[in-house]
Amino acid sequence: MISQVGRGSSRLDDGARMYDMDETDQMTVEDNELTEDTDVESTDTDGQSEPIEAVAETEDTGIAPLILDVANPATYEEALEQAADAIADGECIVLPTDTVYGIGADALDSLAVQRLLNAKERGRDMPPPVLVSDSVALPALCQHIPVAAEALAEKYWPGGLTLILRAQESLGMDLGETNGTLAVRVPDQDQTRELLRMTGPMAVSSANKSGHPAALTAQEAANQLGVTVAVYLDAGPSRVGEASTIIDFVSTTDGKVVRQGALSLEAIHEVAPDVVGMEGPEDEAAEEDVRKAETIPSDEPSPEGAAESPTSTTDDVVPAEETEQIAQSATAADTEAPVTPTDEN
Repeated sequence: MISQVGRGSSRLDDGARMYDMDETDQMTVEDNELTEDTDVESTDTDGQSEPIEAVAETEDTGIAPLILDVANPATYEEALEQAADAIADGECIVLPTDTVYGIGADALDSLAVQRLLNAKERGRDMPPPVLVSDSVALPALCQHIPVAAEALAEKYWPGGLTLILRAQESLGMDLGETNGTLAVRVPDQDQTRELLRMTGPMAVSSANKSGHPAALTAQEAANQLGVTVAVYLDAGPSRVGEASTIIDFVSTTDGKVVRQGALSLEAIHEVAPDVVGMEGPEDEAAEEDVRKAETIPSDEPSPEGAAESPTSTTDDVVPAEETEQIAQSATAADTEAPVTPTDEN
């Protein structure tokens, strides 16, 4: 548990390390959503009770993770400062996003990123995406940004859209086995974007053990991650509750959806009509042939001179199993696709 933090810790601002020394002081943050089992009060010298940090007991260790309320306007600034200091110290935090809760670390601190991966019990073969406060940071992080990617970012950021792009060679981020790519998103969550302006880019993955359900509240995240996380920021339940849609712009400049999530394909096509959905054009064409074959009336007259026979037989229609195989083959045909996050926010 972090009860004292140094405001003189290193900070990331506009991609550069900045250091400023200040006195270390005690931060006490009120949480207005304490459960019956986690209400904690402290008594000052006047005998009056005052609320302290919200805590959540973990069954494994009995140690209470630190949960800070960022939904309360009276306390969220101190909570964000404490979280920023934890990030600067190389610790992991849990933060709210518009989709699901995420576990975050300094994207430029390889040891901190490894702590994140360890907390999730996942390997370097599943690197986390990066959250930034604004789309203006995109050119500094990525190169060869297609026009469609820029248009989607302008339209749907902040929001539930993650873009996979080619990382700048000089970036210096060690997020794992990324194959030179970077997954980037701007979350539609005010407190988190303010925190990102304080810390700079953060590596953020969904706040859950790998393979387990994503956390929709800070408490759910604490139940899974416990004290492997220094600070939990609680903004109430996630608004969307569904992970972001991920579009790969590395294997194709037109873009290809590699995970369908919060942003629908219809909304994507309003801005970038050439983006390919989870099912490729071949699959869509095959399914269209099936639909056409199934909708031809059986009593439709045969063309003049043609032998009288049923218009459609079972041999004319692609079986459902075969259609599914076609779709899977088309998806697997993209051999150049980058490493894709599977349970990110």
